[in-house]
Amino acid sequence: MSTKPVMAALPEKSPTSKLSIALWVVQFVLAAVFAMAGLPKVSASMAEVAQKFPPMAQFPEPLIRFIGISEVAGALGLVLPAITRVMPGLVPLAGAGLALVMLLAMGFHASRGEFQALPTNIVLGGLALFVWWGRSRKAPLPSRP
Repeated sequence: MSTKPVMAALPEKSPTSKLSIALWVVQFVLAAVFAMAGLPKVSASMAEVAQKFPPMAQFPEPLIRFIGISEVAGALGLVLPAITRVMPGLVPLAGAGLALVMLLAMGFHASRGEFQALPTNIVLGGLALFVWWGRSRKAPLPSRP
């Protein structure tokens, strides 16, 4: 009878598979966050947008709509190419684009003295950069054959 524990017989997950799981989780979390932030900016009336996002009330409607479209497109770009494996190279680009959106949001909030918003922007931007790095360098997704 062997004295080895039963768990020792189970294969260990490779670092790449652990990274891939982490990337999938982050991709879906970011997609949900950015879709929830972007959809109202695209579909709601400007009065509703101003009520939900008071700092945006001072901006012209086309800019607010553009920001919303960017957030929704980034959210879709994080998951649709990954799930379908059609043009999966768009996933790291979506991560980089959302990191840029967060960088611009940090500048916006800092210029208004809203420093309490910066940690959220930093975390979301960092997670978006993690997706960019992971899906472009360490765990890229293969295309569908």
